Amino acid sequence: MPGFSEANELSAWTELTKHHEKLSKDIVLRKYFKDDPKRFQKFSHVFKNEADGKEILFDFSKNFLTDETLELLIKLAKEAKLEELRDAMFKGEKINFTENRAVLHIALRNTENCPIEVDGKSVVEGVNEVLQHMKEFTEEVRSGKWTGYTGKKIKTIINIGIGGSDL
Repeated sequence: MPGFSEANELSAWTELTKHHEKLSKDIVLRKYFKDDPKRFQKFSHVFKNEADGKEILFDFSKNFLTDETLELLIKLAKEAKLEELRDAMFKGEKINFTENRAVLHIALRNTENCPIEVDGKSVVEGVNEVLQHMKEFTEEVRSGKWTGYTGKKIKTIINIGIGGSDL
């Protein structure tokens, strides 16, 4: 997996840090927009969700970002082998090196049931079973059919999430 334990060990991170130190003291976004009337078009992108056809706008134009910043961020992504890790994630490889397991965020959002295997076994069916169970459970809680230990309808739910884990 990655050849580093923390991103700040990478040389591209050091370059980005120096760039930030140099740039951040004097950046005035109003001036950046005045100097570059196409700043919004340059630093924003609309992504279309193929599952439901909706669009989401990613607008970075109002961040402390320049062409050089973007180049350094891309350099950092390449040095961190982000594309390789992304591809490994989609293949079900065990890229979570701290727990030696696959990262299956994609399986939860696999609306088209594309094949996803871990150790040569499909995980799609198991994920779909859990998602279906979650749907049934939440519908029962919302309707009042599922009650608390007192037999009363559940009105408050507290969810504690740490990283990818929920308690």
